[in-house]
Amino acid sequence: MQAIRIRESGGPDVLELAEVERPAPAPGELLVRVKAAGVNRADILQRLGRYPAPPGVPADIPGLEYAGVVQEVGRGAAPWRSGDRVMGIVAGGAYAEFVTTDPRHPMRIPGAWTFEQAAAVPEAFLTAHDALHRAVGLRAGERILIHAVGSSVGLALLQLAKAAGCSVAGTSRTSDKLTRAEALGLDRPVLVRDVFDPEVDLQSWADVICDLVGGPYLAGNLAAVAPRGRIVVIGLTGGRSADIDLGSLLRKRVVLVGTTLRGRSADEKATVVRSFVDGALSQFEDGALRAVLDRVFPMADASEAHRYVEANRNFGSVVLSWA
Repeated sequence: MQAIRIRESGGPDVLELAEVERPAPAPGELLVRVKAAGVNRADILQRLGRYPAPPGVPADIPGLEYAGVVQEVGRGAAPWRSGDRVMGIVAGGAYAEFVTTDPRHPMRIPGAWTFEQAAAVPEAFLTAHDALHRAVGLRAGERILIHAVGSSVGLALLQLAKAAGCSVAGTSRTSDKLTRAEALGLDRPVLVRDVFDPEVDLQSWADVICDLVGGPYLAGNLAAVAPRGRIVVIGLTGGRSADIDLGSLLRKRVVLVGTTLRGRSADEKATVVRSFVDGALSQFEDGALRAVLDRVFPMADASEAHRYVEANRNFGSVVLSWA
């Protein structure tokens, strides 16, 4: 089969279209023909050599989410059938024509969605739903602050929080992204010039802070979080290290938690998927949620897609397509 390989650690040009061995489904697995795959920050970090794939996952083929068609059903992998249209997460290898997966992890593609639309959903919305509802126990009517609200996960967080009846503030370094996010329900746009420094009326405002930046944003988060609030760190685009005022943490009785999906066990991922399917997937059909697809690149242009995302030009998801 064809796949996008990481030739060596480095810039976007190390991605190349190559012939590789097609995976075979083990008993209890599905083989999916990939039609489209999402581009995520984790893929860029893997390409740079900063985020190696877990054991048992292709080390040189990135890709954490896909949309496609079930090709083969391994023994015991019911209820799926060959020909079913599915979308889902994997720990890597989605930039390829075929991928194998645990049958508990795919989700059925709703209605008449294109494969490109579907590929914009799994990683962003499963990450966001798990962070809000399992990591911090979101409650209706709470005030939420989302950093990097114009990213794919940021927009998923925004929509899920609004669907739960929450008031949402969001940050971005780009005013146009904030304007576009307002059309999706953002209540309070906050333009960040350098490091996040909460304006006066955001001091101790947020019941929940969803941080997709990390690094130097932590100090501002502790100023913006309300007493007994919760901060969930989801991304580290701003860096892995930060100074922390433990006095503020204690005085406000803040819960600080981190979350990621890639390294979780198959059972844990199955629980995340089931929770999202039961609690949120139907909201795409009634219009409360929607996939925000910024741009589709041909799979052969994966290098250009990576450049586009690294330049922070995207509003929502960027997808690679085999079409």
